[in-house]
Amino acid sequence: MALRSVPGSDVPTPAPVGGAHGRRRSPLRFRPWLRTPIWGDVMEPRPLGGRVRAVRRIASALLWTLIAAPIQMLLLLLPGRPKVVFARVYHRVLCILIGLRVQVVGEPARGGRVLFLSNHTSWLDILVLGGVIEACFVAKSEVGQWPVVRTIARLGRTVFVSRRRGSMGREADAMRERLTDGDNLILFPEGTSNDGTRTLPFRSAFLAVAAEARLVQPVSLVYDRLGGLPACRRDRPLFAWYGDMDIGSHFWRIARRSGARATLLLHAPFDPADITDRKVLTQRVEAVVAAGAAQLRQNRTPVVLSA
Repeated sequence: MALRSVPGSDVPTPAPVGGAHGRRRSPLRFRPWLRTPIWGDVMEPRPLGGRVRAVRRIASALLWTLIAAPIQMLLLLLPGRPKVVFARVYHRVLCILIGLRVQVVGEPARGGRVLFLSNHTSWLDILVLGGVIEACFVAKSEVGQWPVVRTIARLGRTVFVSRRRGSMGREADAMRERLTDGDNLILFPEGTSNDGTRTLPFRSAFLAVAAEARLVQPVSLVYDRLGGLPACRRDRPLFAWYGDMDIGSHFWRIARRSGARATLLLHAPFDPADITDRKVLTQRVEAVVAAGAAQLRQNRTPVVLSA
């Protein structure tokens, strides 16, 4: 570094870099630490420990699935509730293995024939809801064509719907039959997942089976912790799974992170016979679920709401 003398002083001072105007002769250039996208993250590069953590979690989840699948196959052949209870145990253990902590506010309705209506952000919703609520899921028919996932979904007695106008009546009959048999159902009235920053409008057609339910319970689900700190809007895309995302790379990014938490807010259940108009019922449930999700996204103390 060049030195210059200040008039009236004998102490030399450093001259500015790049000449009198203090400019650099060449701009600064940075190289990314992790070049390959598969090893990158949605926000910033992670240390090597993140990759080791991800491998360990994914291997543990696959091993647990290989152990649980034959057990569930056997339980499906037996009468009673063991197959329902074990499905909840499977999802709960899976959340633990992938490092996702679940906080529950409120109580799930008991007694069977309950229709749970929740917002939808990611495939992780299946693990969170399935680990708390003893119920069957209603999923789009495309899920029944995915390798591995379709087997797990069928073992969980998932009801598949195509959402085509011509087949909605037949698929609604299948859901009514489950409710009549005493099963609980978990339904995502938005019809699709989103980026996790909002709640999409609910579709009233999905609530055509509500009249067959003994109770309807709205549910708000938000992923509100990451790295042990409150999750902000920037963190939502890490949990969200939508569009043309593939489940493999999304699972990898989730498994690399620590301190993740989902909060499940179970609102007050009600008798669907109290609201005979299906569109009104849809609007009220949507308002409750959206308000509860907004509480959680803003990191406020969650309050159980009523429709």
